[in-house]
Amino acid sequence: MGSWNDFNDAQSNSNLIPKGTLAKVRLTIRPGGFDDASQGWTGGYATRGSTGAVYLNGEFTVTEGQYARRKIFTLIGLYSPKGPDWANMGRSLVRGMLNSARGISDKDMSAEAQAARRINGFADLDGIEFIARIDIGTDASGDDKNEIRSAVTPDHRDYAQIMGTAPLQFGGHGAAGHAPQQTTPAAAPHQPSQPASAPGFAGRPSWAQ
Repeated sequence: MGSWNDFNDAQSNSNLIPKGTLAKVRLTIRPGGFDDASQGWTGGYATRGSTGAVYLNGEFTVTEGQYARRKIFTLIGLYSPKGPDWANMGRSLVRGMLNSARGISDKDMSAEAQAARRINGFADLDGIEFIARIDIGTDASGDDKNEIRSAVTPDHRDYAQIMGTAPLQFGGHGAAGHAPQQTTPAAAPHQPSQPASAPGFAGRPSWAQ
């Protein structure tokens, strides 16, 4: 039989980036228009879902390499009415992102490193570039989807090669210069019911709804 009669050896139509892939990505925050100055959520970057959960609607674009221009959608948890877990995961991911982008070891507790882990607001995260460890989760329909739960810092042996440079100076607003770290845990969880304004995103965990 020819290739147009037997399709058993045709490539599977899985469009996922393999779990564990390390890639340099750029974060774009899709503004949700929700502010709470008492929490430091200003600039209209946060989104508040119908269940009361608050998050950053993250679009991570791979900037170079085999998967360049591929986009990964992940919510960065800020608040869940069901408890602190989602917000803690979100803060952990942001810490890793800052360590990765600014070239700081996660173990570095110097005054300079601590300053580099501070931001003036979410505008400092919009456009940040760092090395992500790409994971696979499930969307609201139960289908597999790529997501980002952790960042890779200078402590990782492949950090310098993937970053393509020694630690860079952070050119954005806010604190200090880049520095290295290692893989940081956590990040935005899965994403169930999404607002209509966030096509392509999938479900949050039940406790984040």
